[in-house]
Amino acid sequence: MGGGKLKPCEILPFEIFLLVHHTTKGCGLYHIGFRQGTRGSCHRVHSLFADFLLSGETNIRSELWISLILLFSSPGNMKLQKLILSVLALTFSTISFFIGVLIGKGPTHYLPYYLPCPDLFALKLQYREENSHQLFPQFFYPQPKSVQQTRSDVLTVTPWLAPIVWEGTFNPEILDSIYKPLNLTIGMTAFAVGKYIRFVSHFLESAEQYFMVGYHVNYYIFTDNPKDISVVRLQPGRTLHLIPIKKYAHWQEISMRRMEAINRYISDTAHRDVDYLFCLDIDMLFHNPWGPETLGEMVAVIHPGYYKVSRTAFPYERRPASMAYISKEEGDFYYCGAAFGGLVKNVYEFTRACHMTILADKANGIMAAWQEESHLNRHFLSQKPSKLLSPEYLWDDTKSKPPELRLIRVSTLSKNYREVRD
Repeated sequence: MGGGKLKPCEILPFEIFLLVHHTTKGCGLYHIGFRQGTRGSCHRVHSLFADFLLSGETNIRSELWISLILLFSSPGNMKLQKLILSVLALTFSTISFFIGVLIGKGPTHYLPYYLPCPDLFALKLQYREENSHQLFPQFFYPQPKSVQQTRSDVLTVTPWLAPIVWEGTFNPEILDSIYKPLNLTIGMTAFAVGKYIRFVSHFLESAEQYFMVGYHVNYYIFTDNPKDISVVRLQPGRTLHLIPIKKYAHWQEISMRRMEAINRYISDTAHRDVDYLFCLDIDMLFHNPWGPETLGEMVAVIHPGYYKVSRTAFPYERRPASMAYISKEEGDFYYCGAAFGGLVKNVYEFTRACHMTILADKANGIMAAWQEESHLNRHFLSQKPSKLLSPEYLWDDTKSKPPELRLIRVSTLSKNYREVRD
């Protein structure tokens, strides 16, 4: 190789090529690669993109080959090397522009592509039993049967395909395996105004035993007298927040103001602190687990006093002048105002909507038959809840347990309403 010249047999041909398919739907890039040879013998040694077909058509009308033959000479010839590099850069720019023009004219095809890596797939990994681990943990439970109902004595799904949660319709272990890894925080609101403060301790003690056990929980107690709230020992990861509110002369006014207070607190604070929010009455006790089966976008609870009666007997607001009006020909279920919940953003929108209709009625001198409960039912008639909880999630202690209730999870306490509301 004296004199800095290559012999003819040592010229290294280096060919860059582009293969384009012309199809009935336009052009698609099929293959870009290069061929390299030694001593005049060319052979393919590598492919930049193999088997990459943007067009799904196999009816190829023609193939266009664009080739550049670049001959490398002595490494010492700097001018020739710079020229070659310039030609390469210009060539690739031209090819990229040409591809963009061709592909841009046709429709977009969302097809998967694969870049083969033969060296990687040829590797043999050494198996070490002591370091092995399972990507998905094993979890054994009875196989669900698609042709056998778990409950045939009760309605388990609404006409709009929202589930109705009863005991025996879900597996709590499966639900925990889904929701616990999400590290959710569940909020709960309750109002303790006036003499209702007496119910706070028992309410929280029972909630600590049964409400969302194993999850982060924030209790929000709205009260007109925070100093009278007894301290309750909470489990780790669970906190109590006392929110001062104004005391009103009439219990109806307190009831109507509840939607407003919840909505404002969500807007100010709770939307940053919780993922789901349930709003319950304080005069309740938990008797059995209330768990992740209750989580949903917007959750309503079927009233224990009206789940077996005709909708004509529902205590809806029947005056057309009210924003809560529902005719006797309408209605799905009668929902209780003492319990509802869902994603915090949805509870925010729900409480705002109810508060606005309550204000509209008040401006017209109307108070709905059952205050916020009437507006709640009007809202859920138009905006269907995504999940319903059966009466076992809010039973009435004055009623005996019917056979369809396999257990009672929550119940309202027997009390003298006139005395506590005075």
